[in-house]
Amino acid sequence: MDYILVIKALLMGLVEGLTEFLPISSTGHLILAGEMLNFLDKSKRDVFEIFIQLGAILAVCWEYRSKLWRVGTQLGHDASAQRFVFNVMVAFLPAAVLGLLFSSQIKAVLFQPVPVAIAFIVGGVIILWAERREHTVVVHSVDSMRIRDALKVGLAQCLALIPGTSRSGATIIGGLLFGLSRNAAAEFSFFLAIPTLSAASLYSLWKHRHGLSMDDLFVFSLGFVAAFVSALIGVRALLRFISNHTFTVFAWYRIVFGIVVLLTAHFGWVNWTL
Repeated sequence: MDYILVIKALLMGLVEGLTEFLPISSTGHLILAGEMLNFLDKSKRDVFEIFIQLGAILAVCWEYRSKLWRVGTQLGHDASAQRFVFNVMVAFLPAAVLGLLFSSQIKAVLFQPVPVAIAFIVGGVIILWAERREHTVVVHSVDSMRIRDALKVGLAQCLALIPGTSRSGATIIGGLLFGLSRNAAAEFSFFLAIPTLSAASLYSLWKHRHGLSMDDLFVFSLGFVAAFVSALIGVRALLRFISNHTFTVFAWYRIVFGIVVLLTAHFGWVNWTL
């Protein structure tokens, strides 16, 4: 057994789980971690990162298993359950459609060091601006969201198609700007991640299916489990954190990380181009 490879797989899973639902862009962190660890060859690493993302999604499903079970069992006759599912689907569709239409062009043009760094920094500045403006809450919980609230968050999620923006950052900060409470914005971002990330991951896995083999199963499974556990910790920690804190710390982190991207790209320390 290659214990070094095992440790690297676990570290990559930890990075995925801890960053997926924070407004700091998991993609950028995985690229940096993968290069620093010299983890697998580039094509194999791409498939690994897609696979372990499913572990992070499973963590959200587990954390909210009671609500998801209740919605699923009451969907046929309960209006609130139906409204919840409809809101998630309304929010899911804009990014799904744009992603199918333009993901290849976006990846070809924007997945370069400078655009990624700019997205990090601009996103941080937007968070600072959003936190300094007056925040009027009109939606206190996910269950009280209206269709137009869901659509606005879904449109904000489209910004996450720009590499380095952060899907959770776009949806959570967008939710705050549209009048959602901190908890409602965070929780709806988690729920929206289930169809969004599942669809993207399964679609990508299908496209890269020829790069998978049974020899990779053990290493991939380790990363999956590490992503699941760390994402579960990350989700719970974020909910506790935002009950008493703003997102300002994430804003400054993004700005610093954007500078790191520029420096590592400029000096050739990290190959940020996919």
